[in-house]
Amino acid sequence: MNWEMKAMANKAISVENYHFTPEDELLLDANIWLFVSGPQKPGSKKVRTYSQAFKRILKAHSRIYIDVLIVSEFINAYARLKWNFMGKPHGNFKQFRRSRDFNPIAQNIAADIRCVLHHCSRVENDFKTLDIDNLITKYEGGNSDFNDQVIAALCRSRGLKLVTDDGDFRGYKIPIVTANKRLLE
Repeated sequence: MNWEMKAMANKAISVENYHFTPEDELLLDANIWLFVSGPQKPGSKKVRTYSQAFKRILKAHSRIYIDVLIVSEFINAYARLKWNFMGKPHGNFKQFRRSRDFNPIAQNIAADIRCVLHHCSRVENDFKTLDIDNLITKYEGGNSDFNDQVIAALCRSRGLKLVTDDGDFRGYKIPIVTANKRLLE
């Protein structure tokens, strides 16, 4: 890890001030993909902020990576957002997902994730080499999201900067680019 990555690992950088470069290797968290390509309320400041950052990432030709965990989180969160926006039809989410009402939503989600994947290189999380016992022990303590731990481990092992709005990444000692004030403190 070079000196810039070490410095970034100790403090998150504002996405609004960050100058993306072709050398940047970025992992965009599912929440960022939802702001950029998912269903959101019109006029959202976060949507505007991260959409502008995404344009700068593309213009800079930064390298964007994605793994199956982020794809899964994007798809599942997108479906639940749509269900919530629709007023939670069919009583519960699983019934809604099995209904005909879900078919056009599933098609929209599929089209949007294909668009996301078009901008990314796929990367594996190296599950075989993860210290799974340590991850489970941290999870068991109740203060750590398991998926977040896996994403942080992926960033560390691959030298990736995480672009996220998830405040739970505070303290993970990975390079973070964000608009989340909690991470920027």
